[in-house]
Amino acid sequence: MKLVFAGTPEPAVPSLRALLGSPRHEVAAVVTRPDAPAGRGRKIVRSPVGTLADEAAIPVLTPTRPSDPAFLAQLAELAPDCCPVVAYGALVPRAALDLPRHGWVNLHFSLLPAWRGAAPVQAAVRHGDEVTGATSFLLEEGLDTGPTFGVVTEAVGPQDTAGDLLDRLAVSGAGLLLATMDGIADGTLRPRAQPSDGVSHAPKVTTADARVDWAAPPLAVDRLIRSVTPEPGAWTTFRGDRLGIGRVGARTDTAGADAGLPVLKPGELHVEKRRVLVGTAAAPLELGEVQPVGKRAMPAPDWARGVRIEPGELLT
Repeated sequence: MKLVFAGTPEPAVPSLRALLGSPRHEVAAVVTRPDAPAGRGRKIVRSPVGTLADEAAIPVLTPTRPSDPAFLAQLAELAPDCCPVVAYGALVPRAALDLPRHGWVNLHFSLLPAWRGAAPVQAAVRHGDEVTGATSFLLEEGLDTGPTFGVVTEAVGPQDTAGDLLDRLAVSGAGLLLATMDGIADGTLRPRAQPSDGVSHAPKVTTADARVDWAAPPLAVDRLIRSVTPEPGAWTTFRGDRLGIGRVGARTDTAGADAGLPVLKPGELHVEKRRVLVGTAAAPLELGEVQPVGKRAMPAPDWARGVRIEPGELLT
């Protein structure tokens, strides 16, 4: 089939790469978000998907909005059979959805209808899902409501961050998307309506959402931190300044005294020679890496020695 691929961030790259490598399909163009500032220098850079398309000498379309008449005219001129889409980052209007004869087929990183929305992987980690996956479905104007073609499943490990999980889903999902394109081309694959039960939503995670509540149970603290790693990144405050928080250890829901650990109030720091503990609603957790403002991430014991934590000081 003749395809126009839409996607923007790194997790979409394996899917584009898989389609480029298929002898059965032609990627005639790529649609991605406009070049934007990134990194500390805030230099204007191409999206990861756009960069791969440039390397493959494929035309790149970067409409400000997919509803722009000029973009719709370009898409109509390309006359794709189907538009596979992975994490494009903008709503596709009806005028664009109707142009390919097989529509737009989205790869979504959850087992729909669970975790519809912008942050399905973060939601799966934060809520303690043991299994998640990816779903290919026919895009429509509703939020991830279209009929589905297929799924792949992925176990969520107890140490997985959202980044770890998304890396694996990006690869397995690429295989699913390619198989979906093959099935559509063969005429052997038909979409099925999503079930009405089991619907849940995963809105975009904000920086405010990533602030650690040390008064929560330790398991909830751990899940929150892993769910926002690497983006937007867990954080707290120490002496009034923001402090980035990496993965924590020694997770347990038993009381600190029962586990042979000091009893600490929520957010209270306890420094030992080789570890730094912080209090929660139950047992304390061991801090891994922390990142003070304007500095690189460092092991918590190194940070504690540098700031000379006093007894009773808190993370808030």
